[in-house]
Amino acid sequence: MIAIIEKIGNVRRFLLNQISDLSPEQLNEIPKGFNNNVIWNLAHLVVAQQSLCYVRAGQSVVIDERYMPLYKPGTKPEGLVDAYEIEKIKDMMLTTLDTLKVDYANGVFDNYPVSSIRYGEMASIDDALQYILFHEGIHFGYIMALKKLL
Repeated sequence: MIAIIEKIGNVRRFLLNQISDLSPEQLNEIPKGFNNNVIWNLAHLVVAQQSLCYVRAGQSVVIDERYMPLYKPGTKPEGLVDAYEIEKIKDMMLTTLDTLKVDYANGVFDNYPVSSIRYGEMASIDDALQYILFHEGIHFGYIMALKKLL
């Protein structure tokens, strides 16, 4: 499963490269017909990974907990994200995966409970990681659509 975490990292690095030319204003812009923006999607990916891996396993998240309610499913941007915070979110896209690799190797998720999600059942951290890779792809598509409209 470390290979899946590395694939998630590859997707995130490619995504960060694709949006590297966007200004803070563009990252915060919500195009007509959308209810969120590029920076919300990036932070949502981090929060989703933390929720699916750590929260569901009964572990503490490795990010500042204030992000969790702001970027969980069903939320939308509540204001502008400044340049400093944008850099923090971009950084978390990769640092959280570094921590995840270590925690996975150390067996932090060995007692992962069976749970249901919108697309089926997750019976292990391995199921969660596979779902995260799928989820990253969905949001990659949203982000690329948003970028075209900026």
